[in-house]
Amino acid sequence: MMLLPATARAECVVLLHGLARSEASMLVLQEVLEFHGYRVINEGYPSEDAPIEDLVRYVGESAALCGAERMHFVTHSLGGILVRAWLAQAHPENLGHVVMLAPPNHGSEIVDTLDSNSVLRDIATFFNGPATHELGTGAQSVPNQLPPVDFDLGVIAGNVPINPLGAAVINGPSDGTVSVESTRVEGMRDHIVINASHTLIMMNPVAMAEVLEYLRNGVFDHNITLPSALRKLSQRQAG
Repeated sequence: MMLLPATARAECVVLLHGLARSEASMLVLQEVLEFHGYRVINEGYPSEDAPIEDLVRYVGESAALCGAERMHFVTHSLGGILVRAWLAQAHPENLGHVVMLAPPNHGSEIVDTLDSNSVLRDIATFFNGPATHELGTGAQSVPNQLPPVDFDLGVIAGNVPINPLGAAVINGPSDGTVSVESTRVEGMRDHIVINASHTLIMMNPVAMAEVLEYLRNGVFDHNITLPSALRKLSQRQAG
């Protein structure tokens, strides 16, 4: 009787894009994860059309597509806040690791600036929708109303502020939209800062290599360089 090689246990990764973006923004990361053996759910949601409370249900809809497989989340920006809100309700039994890219876990000063001027607020609402104004740094913002995380979370922050408004209004290191400090949240397991902007962090080779590290090991490799990241991305892990 011929013995077949053991099949690895299937693992599923749910990707959630950020505000005013689409699933297309996560396609490069999707391809990397699929190359490394994960089944990936990369569904869009109408981030510009509804408040955060109404957007949370899309997390559950994507999670359901993983079935009984071990399920991880990898999010960008607002996607991380949606996952926090969804997991604050209950944890699925198959929950694995969560990696957040540039999450506004304590809001963004850019939102505060936009909300201080009625014209700017109206423009932001027109282009980015009602969820925009729920992401400020005040005590009543949605991120600051969520409980500390009680799941396995790693956070990747960027420190390249290519957004001139962000560079002007955010104190301290930031990715141009979210400060490094705002990405931190009580209960997270690991945190790392890389040279990346908010807009492109999900396609940054070091960020993608760190995502793989966390999904596999539950911690980041704080010594990854660009050359080593490219090697990790191009080489499938054995076993």
